[in-house]
Amino acid sequence: MVRPTTPKHASNAEVSTSMLLLLLLLFFPSFAMPVSAAPCSEPVKPTAPLVSFLQRLQSAAFATLGPDGFDPKLYVDIPLKTDLAATEEAFARLPRPGGVIPVSDLERFLGDYFGKAGSDLVHAEPADFVAEPEGFLPKVENPKVRAWALEVHSLWKNLSRRVSDEVRERPEQHTLLPLPWPVVVPGSRFREVYYWDSYWIIRGLLASKMYDTAKSIVNNLISLIEIYGYVLNGARTHYSNRSQPPLLSSMVFEIYMRTGDLAFVKKSLPSLLKEHSFWNSAIHKVIIQDLQGCKHSVSHYYAMWNKPRPESATIDEESASNLTTASQKENFYRQVASTAESGWDFSSRWMSNSSDLTTLATTSIIPVDLNAFIYKMELDIAFFAKLIGDNSTSEKFLAASKARQAAIKSIFWNSEMEQWLDYWLISKSNCEEVYQWEAHYQNRNIFASNFIPLWIETYNTDLCKDGTMVEKVLKSLQSSGLLHVAGIATSLSNTGQQWDFPNGWAPLQHMIVEGLTKSGSKEAKSVAEDIAIRWIRTNYAAYMKTGAMHEKYDVEACGKIGGGGEYKPQTGFGWSNGVVLAFLEEFGWPRDREIECQ
Repeated sequence: MVRPTTPKHASNAEVSTSMLLLLLLLFFPSFAMPVSAAPCSEPVKPTAPLVSFLQRLQSAAFATLGPDGFDPKLYVDIPLKTDLAATEEAFARLPRPGGVIPVSDLERFLGDYFGKAGSDLVHAEPADFVAEPEGFLPKVENPKVRAWALEVHSLWKNLSRRVSDEVRERPEQHTLLPLPWPVVVPGSRFREVYYWDSYWIIRGLLASKMYDTAKSIVNNLISLIEIYGYVLNGARTHYSNRSQPPLLSSMVFEIYMRTGDLAFVKKSLPSLLKEHSFWNSAIHKVIIQDLQGCKHSVSHYYAMWNKPRPESATIDEESASNLTTASQKENFYRQVASTAESGWDFSSRWMSNSSDLTTLATTSIIPVDLNAFIYKMELDIAFFAKLIGDNSTSEKFLAASKARQAAIKSIFWNSEMEQWLDYWLISKSNCEEVYQWEAHYQNRNIFASNFIPLWIETYNTDLCKDGTMVEKVLKSLQSSGLLHVAGIATSLSNTGQQWDFPNGWAPLQHMIVEGLTKSGSKEAKSVAEDIAIRWIRTNYAAYMKTGAMHEKYDVEACGKIGGGGEYKPQTGFGWSNGVVLAFLEEFGWPRDREIECQ
């Protein structure tokens, strides 16, 4: 991490301490897992007996089949055909010459006792799907682009599911949660609903005029809040130890703006209040005092887990194999799960040494985008409460949003770089009540997340008050090195992690493009449209080559699919479909503009 020198106002003792910390950070990367403030108790949420067994099965299958093409997630997705006790007994009886189950015996056992992964989610034709909805993408004039957009629109049928009756009747035999309404899944190995994916899926569904399907997704997420108090990372039991970037209020907002459904807002508001409490609870809340002495409450990711992720246990265990103590491994596993909560799993953004995954320090990082999302949540709740006549709640959350806005400006804004930067917590104490802000703990590396506050509409209003502010942020983006021929890179570091260079992801393109578009600057809107055009072209080119929409793309070349990470590149793909449709709805495509890579 690049950090500036110690501030001039620091005392000699402070300078010595700061210099020691900086030297340790530079020469001993494992030290650079700073200690997080809030959760001294380090909570762990228990998992279900079925998940524990499936994790043992996953480990045994890995020993039998080896690493080539092995997907550990498969083994926690498969449903039982009979009760767990009988299955465990049969598993214990399997022969193990040399400690390894023979392939034929393993395959026979899986066939006898388990259904196929994904068989407990059945196809569900969305009732509001129309092959070509009235008023669909009116600005798309080019016939090639329109034909392709209709194909992308038709993918909603392929990705629509409902939970099978067996899950409701025998939930103990499934890791899948019995969601009450139909769902739209991302695709491929991601067979279940995921939290933050759902926002961009909904943006696409709204462009497709599928308002009821969009509402059903939100209703499912609300049902999780009613049970757990927060939205889970995904709709499986083993995801109950973490959430994902909190975008539920944004989903409700977008649906309301299209439908005017006040009853939907009224139904959603109590759950949004619960979610806000979750993200401001002890494990997620950190207090930082700025240079003016003002104390700011901000939030960070913190999973309630310190073991290998069940869906990736064999991978996590291998990653932790060089750690020597139980406490080191527990800390690493919590960092891994907390990174999964961020949605950016994995990235150099969360690592003190970008070549060593064991230096993940996610719980000790205050992410600018998370706090922007919570700021947006507070604005949304204030808006919704006012809509239904609850002025007291509206005023409370308007005040909370102003406090969060001040925190974003004070803690994250860097006037030299004209970007918002993540803040790292460095402390000698395990449980520091108030952190003192120091400039050199801002992460000066460049990530697409440094520009996410642009997405918040109120920020755009504030930026416009100073006529040069939008111009400065725009120039910072243009000179950042993130803009490429096929979109916005996630970072500048090519680490092999999937949330790093050269990958571009649909959510990041969308938030930055939408923020620039709403900024009030003609130049910013022009840059936004150019980015959107590049992104649409790369999606189109890849689709024409492969017949599929992809999870991520390589921004260095038009039509190139992204790679890296701990699993094979996936197709489907919910949020990529949603962002393409949202961009085409916003910007259209003139008849005479070429769609092929230029």
